[in-house]
Amino acid sequence: MTDDVLTWLHDSDPALRWKVERDLLDAPAEQWQQTRALVAREGFGAQLLAHQDEDGRFAGGAHFPADFGGDEPGQPWTATSWSLMSLREWGVDATALRPDTAGLLERHARWEYEDLPFWDGEVDACINAFTLANGAWLGADVRGIRDWFVEHRLPDGGWNCEWVEGSTRSSFHSTLNSVIGILDDEWRTGGTPESHDARRGAEEYLLERRLLYRLSTGEKHRWADHLGYPFRHRYSALRALDHFRAAAQYDGTAPDPRLAEAIDTVRAARATDGTWHQQHPPVGREWFPVDAPAGEPSRWLTFFALRVLRWWDGA
Repeated sequence: MTDDVLTWLHDSDPALRWKVERDLLDAPAEQWQQTRALVAREGFGAQLLAHQDEDGRFAGGAHFPADFGGDEPGQPWTATSWSLMSLREWGVDATALRPDTAGLLERHARWEYEDLPFWDGEVDACINAFTLANGAWLGADVRGIRDWFVEHRLPDGGWNCEWVEGSTRSSFHSTLNSVIGILDDEWRTGGTPESHDARRGAEEYLLERRLLYRLSTGEKHRWADHLGYPFRHRYSALRALDHFRAAAQYDGTAPDPRLAEAIDTVRAARATDGTWHQQHPPVGREWFPVDAPAGEPSRWLTFFALRVLRWWDGA
């Protein structure tokens, strides 16, 4: 980590700056906590909070905006589940949203799938993972979703959002989203022994594949080395490694040796300027851009890569 790169990272929106201070600069807790408190008042966090509807939703919909007709490029990222996910990941305190946002969503938000109640979740593992973490953050009752993950884990160890269509094999994308959501819930609420065991078992599913390869054919997963921020729902070795870093810190365990090849993949993606470049930003409507366009250095990707490598090399 060169001084120039660290200075460039620190000269960023508060949503990223506090993470840089805490995880790369080892700043005192008082400093990064003060920066984190700015997220709700300045920059990305304040801009996104301003889009919350009076009924607690964003863009009038649960997973899709109310005006979505299905004929626009990509997935729109403005609806409630995505907006809450961003605010939570940026470190916004739940009290910065409208008062009793959890209650507002319980009364006013329904999933586009079969009009199901918001905090009950639906059939999609990724959506349920986002909702579990968002509910734990906002103080909603998400016990049903927590149990859903235990009950719907597939025989090979993970989850697949297409299970309702008959799929019996787990998915890299669905499994990673699920373990991220379960870990976030554990960190905030303690989870349950059953959900903890489900997470650890699903992490083994990814480790058996070294985060990179299909077990059936040995071929590299086509998204494994794709770099793009915001991550949204997409799998990548970098995003998976960042989860395993967080899980190891929560569980008090050392890095698993089976992560080594994925680490090498991330290390090799570093550009000569010392940064990681945006390659595949998600396509679709968003409230506002939060990272660089394709081909340019990405503060977010550089931060995640340096944090992962620091954890790995330090161990």
